[in-house]
Amino acid sequence: MSQVQDYPSSLSDPASRKLGTFSYLPPMTDDEVRRQVEYIISKGWNPAIEHSEPENAHMYYWYMWKLPMFGETDVERVLAEAEACHRAHPEHHVRLIGYDNYAQSQGAAMTVYRATPR
Repeated sequence: MSQVQDYPSSLSDPASRKLGTFSYLPPMTDDEVRRQVEYIISKGWNPAIEHSEPENAHMYYWYMWKLPMFGETDVERVLAEAEACHRAHPEHHVRLIGYDNYAQSQGAAMTVYRATPR
């Protein structure tokens, strides 16, 4: 029988909380984040940036950073907005969303910056 790996996570410890599928993997490199943005754009999805305090990140509502980038095809612009959000809110988690306007749902969602510890 295989061993089940335990991922300790606690609501009382915001640093231990998992923020989606990718959070169980090692942090993404800049190149890996770039490839995710390229994928979102290649699918024709609309990128958007959201942020939230670590203690509220398990909730469904995150603050929107500006409006979604409807029709954006420039990867650099999307990455620059994510970085700008992180610089403006270093104590917040920042996530990248890819909205699929045909299915009217999120096609992708991942945390690209974790909050800087205080």
